[in-house]
Amino acid sequence: MSGTNSGGARPRFYSVAEVARIFGMSRVTVYRAIADKEFPAVKIRGRLIIPAAAVDAMAEAAVTAQGVVDAAAFTAEGA
Repeated sequence: MSGTNSGGARPRFYSVAEVARIFGMSRVTVYRAIADKEFPAVKIRGRLIIPAAAVDAMAEAAVTAQGVVDAAAFTAEGA
């Protein structure tokens, strides 16, 4: 489930801590964004994980737009 895996294959999900490191922000900020429905996540028995595809899509959208994208647009409410 985490970004590090033994097979060298790309992860399908990241932990909140991993996403915080990727984006250079605190875990609390990521948790708050998820709670406010401003950031996509999957909840399994109280644990939150973030699809790697969502992180990739955000980065691709920012590059394509050559500007700022809102993470909330990648949630069910933002779609």
